[in-house]
Amino acid sequence: MNKRILNLILLIFISSLLWAETISFTADSMSGSAKKNSSATVLQGNASIITEEMEIFADKVELSGDDYNLIKAEGTVRGKNLKSGLEFTCSEMEYDRSTKLAVLSGDVDLKDTQNDVTAKAQVISYNSETDIAVMQIGISLKQKDNVCSASYAVYNKKNQMLNLSGNAKIKQKEDTFRAQQIILNMETEEITLDGRVKGTVSEKESSKEEKGEEQ
Repeated sequence: MNKRILNLILLIFISSLLWAETISFTADSMSGSAKKNSSATVLQGNASIITEEMEIFADKVELSGDDYNLIKAEGTVRGKNLKSGLEFTCSEMEYDRSTKLAVLSGDVDLKDTQNDVTAKAQVISYNSETDIAVMQIGISLKQKDNVCSASYAVYNKKNQMLNLSGNAKIKQKEDTFRAQQIILNMETEEITLDGRVKGTVSEKESSKEEKGEEQ
C-alpha cells in the first residue's frame, strides 16, 4: 500500500476522557490497537505524535497506559513543547501526559528560542507544569555571553535562573568563574559562587585606555 495512503489511514484521533485531550498520529506502519483499553500501540517509520501540548517525530513511537498517557519515542527523535516553545532533538524520549514530564536521553539538544538559550546534555527532564528542566551528564549551556558547564544543572525557564553544581564553570567573554555551585540570574547576569571558588577576570579595554590617558 502507498505510504501516503497508509499515513492517512493511520491518522487516528483518540479523545481522552480523563484529560479531554485529542491525540493524532501517523506512521508508515502500526501494530497493536487504537482502542482505549489496548495495552500498547506501536508506530514504525516516520512516526509522528501531536497532542495539545507536545509535537513528536521519531523512527518509532509506542503509546501505552490508561488513555495512552505514556508515550515513548526512539531513533532520531525531534519535537517541540507547544506550550513553552522548547524545541529538542535526542535519541530517546519518554513523555507522561498525566504528569506533563518529558525525559530526553542520548545526545540531547534543547533550545529555548524565546530566551535564546541552548543546552546540550546526555539526560534532560522537563516538567511543563513548573517550567523547570533538570540536566545531567556532559552539560553545556549557552545564553548571551554566558557559556556554562557542570555535572548537574537546573534551568528555571519561567524565572530565568540557572543552578549549576559539580565542577561548575561559567565563561563570560574573557572572564571565567569556577565553583562547586554557581547560581546565574540570566536576566541580570548576576553570579553567585559557593564552594572552592576561583576564577580569572580580564582587564577591560576601557580601563586600559583610562590608565594610558592618566600617564
